[in-house]
Amino acid sequence: MLTLAQAQTILQAALAHAESNRFQPLAIAVLDARGAQKTFAAQDGASLKRGEIALGKAYGAVALGVGTRTLHKMALDRPYFIEAATHAVGGSLVPVPGGVLIRSTAGALLGAIGISGDSSDNDEAAACAGIAAAGLTAETGA
Repeated sequence: MLTLAQAQTILQAALAHAESNRFQPLAIAVLDARGAQKTFAAQDGASLKRGEIALGKAYGAVALGVGTRTLHKMALDRPYFIEAATHAVGGSLVPVPGGVLIRSTAGALLGAIGISGDSSDNDEAAACAGIAAAGLTAETGA
């Protein structure tokens, strides 16, 4: 189970990574393995819909059990599948990098983080930094 303390560590470390690398303002959502929101933050200056995009990245990853880098490849290779999956999960699926699964060191799925605001690669890097800071394993789908 992803604890609130772990989720808060992930969030704070992701923010610290973004700030130290001078990323654009981010929105960050951390979900548990059920898809329930554990933490959320939007930095000052984050644009209006970044939070929804971050949630869509995290929810898409946890709903399909793969990082959004895999979902992005699926969207390119099988766009009809991603369209149908997006519909099946109620529209909350954003198939671009920045949605990363959170796993225990033993490999159990604990949840996912979604980040939006900078480039997809930078969003993903901040997510991975946050997960690593909590002593957990990131799965990007790469």
